[in-house]
Amino acid sequence: MRAAVMYGAGDVRVEERPDPRIVRPTDAVVRTVVSCVCGSDLWPYRSMPAGDTGRPMGHEFLGVVEETGTDVPGLKPGDLVVAPFTYSDGTCDYCARGLHFSCRNGGRYGSDGVDGGQGEAVRVPYAAGTLVKLPVSADSALLPSLLALSDVMATGHHGAVTAGVGRGDTVLVVGDGAVGLCAVIAARRLGAERVVLAGRHEARTALGREFGASDVVAERGEEGIARIRELTGGVDKVIEAVGTRAALDTALGAVLDGGTVSRLGVPQYEQGPFGRAEFLRNITLTGGACPARAYIGQLLPDVLDGTIDPGRVFDRCFTLGQVPEAYRAMAGRQVVKALIRP
Repeated sequence: MRAAVMYGAGDVRVEERPDPRIVRPTDAVVRTVVSCVCGSDLWPYRSMPAGDTGRPMGHEFLGVVEETGTDVPGLKPGDLVVAPFTYSDGTCDYCARGLHFSCRNGGRYGSDGVDGGQGEAVRVPYAAGTLVKLPVSADSALLPSLLALSDVMATGHHGAVTAGVGRGDTVLVVGDGAVGLCAVIAARRLGAERVVLAGRHEARTALGREFGASDVVAERGEEGIARIRELTGGVDKVIEAVGTRAALDTALGAVLDGGTVSRLGVPQYEQGPFGRAEFLRNITLTGGACPARAYIGQLLPDVLDGTIDPGRVFDRCFTLGQVPEAYRAMAGRQVVKALIRP
């Protein structure tokens, strides 16, 4: 089969790889219908050391079950399924708590002999605990929004949930990438009355307004914090969807004492400004890696009935052979999120 493999910064190739096959009785083989490039894929795209052994790429995909092992209840060949961005057994103590990302037997696509999602097919470990069957056909117009449940929409929802967003709240979302835009949807879905989106890319913030952002703040740094406080007087709930120190500084500068900052962006720093000053302000720092499998069932009905349409973050479609171009387009901010069809 063909699949995308990264060999170093800026070096993504589409090459022939072995076809997936059942290795354990809990496996399923899924033929990919749609996948995508994630913003987190851009971090290694910018910084991965060059090497002779490539890394299979992609962790968001939706497809049709082709084959199952002998221990995969509830799924059969022909089922259309969406895969959360990590696999999990669905039975361990962490999964029982809804923390599937920490599953004791789980893992990530593209490592430990598991295929990446940016390819023609994927072997999915612990398929019964991972995959979610979809009640639509493989040619449904809803596929982009259903694919968004694998990561960005679930992650935006995770930020809103962990920030404690509720009816009548004013919420700040820092970052106008796909996760930040989905966080706007999520905050509105949970009843936020006002959502301020901090971002400076006009096409993205325009979509954010359509998703429900009340205000857009393009300024950065201290100027941006001052503008947010001028608009709102300060906010109790912040969703940080970038992962840089600058974004965290904005979140902490804008949040009120006693407020909550939920981090969604994968941190590109090891030490953050959370010392004595923040301690004395009684700020809660929460968020983290999203347990997407726990949220898909909650969000799925709203996608199916059109209440939310997160698939709009996919603003350009590429073929599998065009994956290197998709990475370049996303890295150059020409595309919010690239959809891939084999």
